[in-house]
Amino acid sequence: MAAPTKYSSRTIPKISLHDFDSRIDAITAELVQAAETDGFFVLVNHSIPLADIEAQFAAAERFFSLPDEAKAAVPFTHKNTGWEKNAQFRPSTGKPDRKESYQMQFGANMEGMWLPEDVLPGFREQSLSFMHEAQALSEKLMVCLARGLGFEDRYFVKAHDASRPNIQTVLRALHYFALDPSVPTPDGYYRAGEHADWCFLTLLFQRPGQSGLEICPGREVFTEYGRGDVWTKVEPVAGEIVCNIGDLLMSWSDDRFKSTLHRVKTPTDPAVDYYGDRYSIAFFNQPNTDCEIQGPLKKYPMVTGTQFTQAAMKRNFAALEQKKAALAQNVPSGSVVAAVS
Repeated sequence: MAAPTKYSSRTIPKISLHDFDSRIDAITAELVQAAETDGFFVLVNHSIPLADIEAQFAAAERFFSLPDEAKAAVPFTHKNTGWEKNAQFRPSTGKPDRKESYQMQFGANMEGMWLPEDVLPGFREQSLSFMHEAQALSEKLMVCLARGLGFEDRYFVKAHDASRPNIQTVLRALHYFALDPSVPTPDGYYRAGEHADWCFLTLLFQRPGQSGLEICPGREVFTEYGRGDVWTKVEPVAGEIVCNIGDLLMSWSDDRFKSTLHRVKTPTDPAVDYYGDRYSIAFFNQPNTDCEIQGPLKKYPMVTGTQFTQAAMKRNFAALEQKKAALAQNVPSGSVVAAVS
């Protein structure tokens, strides 16, 4: 039996973006402090209206309410676009996340990956509009993070140019399936196993009342798993955006900014856990494929956006195979050290 989860009352930094232009120095200092410690922070007083967030959630629900046969017309591809269901395996668990998701991008990778207008009216227009809002907000954060590392202001912005066809940024709509609280949760059932993101920076939109996100800081090098054992719950609040540093930015900062482990808790206790359908929307900032990635101290060799993604996928696959082999041999999970997905 797994040991009970240990929780802390750690406070996640909340950063207000009001009067951004006049307060950019103060905001930069807060962002850098959060990036160096927690690797997570929450944005308030930002530029995306609550009504726009709710509209995108409504659009996601319309997509997920379609029959699987309809969604299967835009299946997940190696280009990180399309719909998947119960298909994402985590090295931390060796099991699939029990959810469905739909990945959208700005560029050429989305050709043929939008459902027809007569199947899902207005969805493409709505989603692209929201993506541009998330992109504009992300660019503000990129300016601050570039300043914090001593780069020129638009250094990261230019590396994430959404107007170019080779941009890798993804908007991911997620739907975690409801469970029946009157029966025990099946062994090996995971909503989202613990992992770190391999992108530059993630913006996560959550719905109030649909809890489950938990974080666990502690990684010191972006290429290692570095699992800690003390978790913090991050409760969703209307209008707030939860952000986390990804492995790409951890590498680009020479491991100064921390990419933190996180998960969506599997409900097991009806007294405290949320068992209903859970929806979230993640905006993964990922650079243009041909951008050059290297930190100011040159701790790691220079790689392109394509090369970084390929290396991350290779580590992820190797760790997953190691985990599956350990499970097959009934090796205790604590003895397996996996790379991060």
